[in-house]
Amino acid sequence: MNIPFSPPFIDQSVIDQVVDTLHSKWITSGPKVKALETEIMNLTGSKAAVCVNSWTSGAIMMLKWFGVKEGDEVIVPAYSYCATALCVLNCGATPVMVDVLDDFTIDPKKIKKAITSKTKAILAVDIAGWPCHYDSINKLIRDPDINKLFVPESEKQAAMGRIILIADAAHSIGAIYKGVPSAQKSDIAIFSFHAVKNITTAEGGCICLNLPVIFNNKDEYNFLKIFSLNGQNRDAFAKAMGANWRYDILFKGLKINMPDICAAVGLAQIRQYPTLLLPLRKKIAMKYCRMFSMFPWFIPPALKDRNRESSYHLFPLRVKGITEAERDEIIDFLLSKGIVVNVHFIPMPMLTYFKSIGYDIEDYPNSYKQYSCEISLPIYPQLTNVEVDYIIENTIEAVQLHLEKSNLIEIAS
Repeated sequence: MNIPFSPPFIDQSVIDQVVDTLHSKWITSGPKVKALETEIMNLTGSKAAVCVNSWTSGAIMMLKWFGVKEGDEVIVPAYSYCATALCVLNCGATPVMVDVLDDFTIDPKKIKKAITSKTKAILAVDIAGWPCHYDSINKLIRDPDINKLFVPESEKQAAMGRIILIADAAHSIGAIYKGVPSAQKSDIAIFSFHAVKNITTAEGGCICLNLPVIFNNKDEYNFLKIFSLNGQNRDAFAKAMGANWRYDILFKGLKINMPDICAAVGLAQIRQYPTLLLPLRKKIAMKYCRMFSMFPWFIPPALKDRNRESSYHLFPLRVKGITEAERDEIIDFLLSKGIVVNVHFIPMPMLTYFKSIGYDIEDYPNSYKQYSCEISLPIYPQLTNVEVDYIIENTIEAVQLHLEKSNLIEIAS
């Protein structure tokens, strides 16, 4: 049996949406993007949604929008994909990495210790679709003593009057926090629609705005649409519909708009997401937990508690007491059985570039601890019951064989 890790969900409705876009003869940003933005607002309850061509470009744009620049600091978890820190570096600022909790999310106590007068933003990452401790982080950034440290250096920063909270929600579309979509718990939440995500546009992302009342979210939406199109005040679709051909460049923008041909894929998927795609992911996750919980080596992933529920983007299996090398042997066994698994993530301080600029994994022991025993199992709507059973059986066999081997070595020594 051959089971890929995370193929995109492509059914007839997706094909029909793409074909409709092609027949319309309008494939760059246009009505499909606007329709997708509306669906995202409906799903998340956000005040505005701006589709862009990737999570990374969206994060860079929002940091620039807030005035983040050279000399500033942005707090990020050490345990994340590289884009979380690279977007900060691409604004000229410094990513201040802090360690994570056992549930993979950024540690609020570590955030507090890392805040300085240079801190402008916190990028909190919803790893695997599991929301961060947003109540604790929101309480922290509104603490009067913390606010005394905040030094506004742009118009947006002065209006905000505090550190901005941006959710790296790349994994967490559909996640819930205290009964509402988790996107509402940050000032800005940015989703990824990369090919392996719960909803995909092949490449893409979306910025959800839930800014304080001093901001007009609709006005900021209009500004960001211009920002994402080179600062141009009239987009191609408006001109094609008979608007004045004359345009102007209002400021130094970016070119990061999402095209309709990509939005069409996401539009078809999001309309099935709450009733079909997300429940199927949850069903698989629950079955994994039910079967693995019979074994003492299983560390259950955080999926649901009284305040939060995951989007079930990943199933981060952790095996108690194993080393990184032992984890890799289990992965090799599963690959030999045709099961493609992954690891989420290699902590950023372990990567060559970040090591070269001074980050050291020794400073983030819990990030390494979680990484060293983590294996991401396939979890997506197209998986059949037979395939899920095959993954479970072989994962149990792989771990049990490894543990028996380790015991034999200990007895022999």
